[in-house]
Amino acid sequence: MALQYGLLTLFFMAVLLTVVYVQAVLGQRHHLDRQIGLGAQRLAARWQQGGVDAVAEQIAQNLVDGVDSDSEVYLLQGADGARIAGNLAPGAGWRPTDDRIDSLQALRGATTARMRVLVRRLPGGQLLVVGRDLHDLRQVELAVGRATLAAGLVALLLVAVGAYLFRRDIEARVATIRRTAARIEAGELGQRIPGTDEADEFAGLGRDINRMLDRIEQLMDGVRHVSNTIAHNLRTPLARVLMGLRQAQRPGTPAAAVQAAAAQAVQEVEALTVVFDKLLQIAEAESGTRRHGFGPLALDDIATGVVELYDALAEAQGAVLTLQTDPSATVRGDRDLLASATANLIDNALKYAGQHGARAVVAVRVERRGGSARILVRDNGPGIAAADRGRIGTRFHRLPGAVPGFGLGLASAMAIVRLHGGQVLLEDAAPGLLAVIELPCLEA
Repeated sequence: MALQYGLLTLFFMAVLLTVVYVQAVLGQRHHLDRQIGLGAQRLAARWQQGGVDAVAEQIAQNLVDGVDSDSEVYLLQGADGARIAGNLAPGAGWRPTDDRIDSLQALRGATTARMRVLVRRLPGGQLLVVGRDLHDLRQVELAVGRATLAAGLVALLLVAVGAYLFRRDIEARVATIRRTAARIEAGELGQRIPGTDEADEFAGLGRDINRMLDRIEQLMDGVRHVSNTIAHNLRTPLARVLMGLRQAQRPGTPAAAVQAAAAQAVQEVEALTVVFDKLLQIAEAESGTRRHGFGPLALDDIATGVVELYDALAEAQGAVLTLQTDPSATVRGDRDLLASATANLIDNALKYAGQHGARAVVAVRVERRGGSARILVRDNGPGIAAADRGRIGTRFHRLPGAVPGFGLGLASAMAIVRLHGGQVLLEDAAPGLLAVIELPCLEA
């Protein structure tokens, strides 16, 4: 890649230097032609004033005045072909150029020189030749060419050194990333790409990769934790099922005992089915596969549906379940998933609401605050200590004294909310707990 950039830079430098060279040479030639044209006009004006003698006198003066005398060429040739004035050899080869300036070789003194000339025929039949020797122009062209070549060589050297240093820096940075990747591949998941103080693309890439590795390590830790927890939490119910079925298989076991064992086994398996359903829901939310089905949603519709679903349960428990809505709280998401997350929060609130004999109260409110749409679930239960809130939402994590369960409800709700680009906040309601689903609001 460094070689390609170097060649591209050389190409543009060559084009630039070529343009500079051509412009310099053409500019000098244009200036020379302009001087020739002005000189011819002045001599034509002298002829109008004093005839051939005045032109001859002006030519003689121009050749000795010291202003470009070494490069000026003139010839005033009579109708008979004889030279009247000037420093060019007369001859029959001179022809009028109709105000066109041509480059040619002619005899100047004792030598043949390359020059640019303008040839005009005067009204009296004489030929007037005005021009400039190209020796000085060739010297300028050579000087510009040497300067251009020197600049090109310096540019080539700088590009070569720059390409080498650029390539060496890239190889060193890439080698660091590759070494880290090799160590991670070998199983050292805690390895990270060393940070630098430079604010370049490689530093940004290193930070992005490190964030990705942090997330991968977090997911791997989660997988290990889930695997260990599943093995620990499922062993007890499966052992109970196995023990009950074995007891039912014993000879002489009463039919009622067999029925009871079968019913207990069904209950345990149904509970395990719920666990696996929750785990699948969490995995599905974390994978992001449901995001393609997102659409505009009104949170008050979702909250109303879930509250109506739990009204009967709250009434059976003697709890008060209230709802306050806000139709402006709209989001983009999946209705079923957000309803499930809201149901988890309300279900937990109903489980823990009420303490010291007080009547259980759960208040659900939908609101829009700034750029966020929120569902707030407040209960008057014991709440959660600030030190324990950081672990809430970890799969299978349950607080001491918690009601029976597997610790997957809040984990599922948080995974669903993260899928929607939001967060679940847990705050002290004094008394009780305030759980908030906060989502990016859908702008109108």
